[in-house]
Amino acid sequence: MAQELLAMLDFPLAAPSANPFGYISPTTAEHVARQLGDKIPYILDGGPCEVGIESTIVGWDDDKTPVLYRKGGIPVEEIERITGPLRVMPHSTSNPSAPGMLKSHYAPRVPLILGPIRESLDQHPGKRIGVLSFQTHFPEIPDELQIALSPTGDLKEAARRPIILSPSPPGRSRH
Repeated sequence: MAQELLAMLDFPLAAPSANPFGYISPTTAEHVARQLGDKIPYILDGGPCEVGIESTIVGWDDDKTPVLYRKGGIPVEEIERITGPLRVMPHSTSNPSAPGMLKSHYAPRVPLILGPIRESLDQHPGKRIGVLSFQTHFPEIPDELQIALSPTGDLKEAARRPIILSPSPPGRSRH
């Protein structure tokens, strides 16, 4: 769809990514509209993202060694079949070489606990907790407070699945 738009234009077009710095990347046009609102005049809606995570960024350093600046939807092994061995850059703390290299770039604005879900639930009894799991449903957590990214266990489905959180009730934070 973007290529069709570019073919219709008689001038070059450049655009930033469709999410503000520090926000989780959108996977649908609706997500973009909710994040950016009236800050942008147009949204080119080509449907939901097929991959659902940030783009892969590859470049070359001064001695012509291929460098993976940001991991994305293309596996490293697939890139290396074309480029040969890659140098993979870790997150940058300042002056990043590419978008998405800061450790906190995609940090959500709510507390996040990583680890075994069952163990985490046991450590926080009585707290209102939301669960984001790959495949497992937890019967003791209300359905509206949990998302299983891929009930069938498909990694691509999990990566592209839109996560829509409803607004919190007044006076309550969304966790």
